[in-house]
Amino acid sequence: MASRALSQKKLLKSLSHRYFSTRPLNTAASASPSASSSISINLTEKPESILQNQIAALSANTNTNTNNSSYINLHDAEKLFSSVSTTKLLRATANLHLASMEPIVDLGMWVMNSKLMDMEVFRDIVLAFVKHTFYENFCAGENALATENTVRSLNSGGAGLRAMLVYAVEYASDNLSCDRNLEAFLDTVEIAKSLPPSSVSFIIVKLSAICPMKLLERVSDLLRWQYKDSSFNLPWKLDTLPIFSDISPTYHTRKRPEPLTLEEEHDLQLGHQRLLKICQKCLDANVPLTIDAEHTSVQPAIDYLTYSSAIMYNKYDNIVMYGTIQAYLKDAKERLLLASKAADNIGIPMGFKLVRGAYMSSERKLASSLGFESPIHNSIQETHACYNECASFMIDKIANGPGALVLATHNVESGKLAVAKALDLGIGRVSQKLEFAQLYGMSEPLSFGLRNAGFQVSKYMPFGPVEIVIPYLLRRAEENRGLLSASSLDRQLMRYILERIEEETKSSSFLRCTRWL
Repeated sequence: MASRALSQKKLLKSLSHRYFSTRPLNTAASASPSASSSISINLTEKPESILQNQIAALSANTNTNTNNSSYINLHDAEKLFSSVSTTKLLRATANLHLASMEPIVDLGMWVMNSKLMDMEVFRDIVLAFVKHTFYENFCAGENALATENTVRSLNSGGAGLRAMLVYAVEYASDNLSCDRNLEAFLDTVEIAKSLPPSSVSFIIVKLSAICPMKLLERVSDLLRWQYKDSSFNLPWKLDTLPIFSDISPTYHTRKRPEPLTLEEEHDLQLGHQRLLKICQKCLDANVPLTIDAEHTSVQPAIDYLTYSSAIMYNKYDNIVMYGTIQAYLKDAKERLLLASKAADNIGIPMGFKLVRGAYMSSERKLASSLGFESPIHNSIQETHACYNECASFMIDKIANGPGALVLATHNVESGKLAVAKALDLGIGRVSQKLEFAQLYGMSEPLSFGLRNAGFQVSKYMPFGPVEIVIPYLLRRAEENRGLLSASSLDRQLMRYILERIEEETKSSSFLRCTRWL
């Protein structure tokens, strides 16, 4: 155990020095000395300070630094939203405003989790309201036909955005549910095949939908204990990549867990077989598969199944399987470094989707209830720094070798920094190695700005019956608390919408007067 810890620390130190000291997430070489000096690097600073200083410098020079404004123009609203109707913009902004009001979010979450939802009439009224507000804004449709139409609209007509398709089911409790969900995910691949080439960038799957939640918890416990005690034997375990670092949370597993029963081993094998069926279907359809991250209580099992499947299916530059790293976790950077290095050592190209994270409240509550420090960074600034450092590492990596990266972010500064570094390292705008992504119905200015700059941009598009999408919608509501009021881009969007409505009203009035004359 001691030798493993020593070698891991040595590896992390080497990789950190290589990627986070010598090649930070920086803007490209500036056209002017003054612009360049505004983001100069002091190598004696800690990586966190470097990133925070870069972000602050970039933010202060948004209007004057031609080095970045030439990459992504987020100030020309007419150009950004030329492909979007006024009605759609107005509806989207209204929904985001509702979702940003904390009393409404609190009330909605209370209602959804209350016994009132057991009353059929009340439930029908609530779901109808949700369907015509938040659901229509954040989701692609209830069935295959509606989803196909939404994807076509997103990809054509000047929008030019791609779709990450996810049948939004999660938290299966038994094999019957898992088998039913498997068929839905396989059907999702069929939807992708029926759409224009390249209009669907990824199929997204939550493993808790195809492997029972309780089993994922059991497997995670066993994997944690083996990390603590390397002599702890797991006879069912397949080849995988590292899924822990020395600072990964292990408080979920307080005592030595019992081995899996024969029935549990059989169920785990079934879960893995379901995942491999989706992998094969995606390989045949030439659409990559991304496994979403979930709670830390089950993430070790999710990473284990993801990486073991990637070892089987990722060959050469054909990356079928992508994992997901949540940058709000304190161990995110170390786990990314270790998994990436291990993949390189065995010749497996690995793709990663980098996100900030969406389970903050529940993670902090669980850690607090067990008497442990939260696994999540203590401040949003630390999360931003971690995200940008992980992005820096991966952009460096894919510029000079195998691998691929999806930067899923709503943060404008992260987007600007990543774009500048990608171009500085020669990663072309339309590259199969780099994709930007935002949630459907959110951060439209950033999505269109990145698209207009020539990069591949996807929208994460959940679909399915309203009732199964509720957990996803509740996370979006939780995530959006107070978000809109703090976003200058969204305030700019509101001004633009009001101006567009005023212009259209004047134009309509003028035409009516002309016809009357």
